[in-house]
Amino acid sequence: MEIVGRTPTNILPANPMGNKIRKPERYRFEEGEWWYYYPESGTSIESGNHIKERATTLRRKLDKINTEKKKHMYVNGQRIPNTHPLYKAGRYKGFEEAAFSSLENYKESAEGEVYVITNKAWDGWVKVGMAVDAEDRLKNYQTSSPFRDYVLYYSYKTDDRRKAESKAHSKLEQLFERNNEWFKCTPQEAKGVLNEQQQDNG
Repeated sequence: MEIVGRTPTNILPANPMGNKIRKPERYRFEEGEWWYYYPESGTSIESGNHIKERATTLRRKLDKINTEKKKHMYVNGQRIPNTHPLYKAGRYKGFEEAAFSSLENYKESAEGEVYVITNKAWDGWVKVGMAVDAEDRLKNYQTSSPFRDYVLYYSYKTDDRRKAESKAHSKLEQLFERNNEWFKCTPQEAKGVLNEQQQDNG
């Protein structure tokens, strides 16, 4: 007698796929073990016109795939080839994080710089952000422009770059129109706000 679907666990052994099961209706317990039936176009699970595979084999394949994925590098969701000079297995938000991930306590390190960057393509707007190194961040921006026309107008060092950037953004958005890290003001005005902030911090 063939048993399909959910059956009390005291009768059938657990499916090797465990919590990895996505289509329970495609599994059948036959010949003393669990099988997975691959669907074919125009057929149904009841038709029997399917190619089947042992669930134990399927689980081994899935585990192998997951193991291999851990050996890959992903930056902002994109897989990076192992030929990349900064290749290192793991998932990162950006290459800067990947490059510094091997340094002890990088994520806990707060030091860095707050900067003002401009680009004549967006006249009247300036970008205020933070980085470990403002000059290095500028180089990264230049690669996105065929004219390499980003300009680092101003930057200053701080013991806590994230906190300093957050305060700078708060002050700037009280005075100027904001779009993410871009503000509709002159670079001189942005620099003035940052200088005031540094004075307030003593």
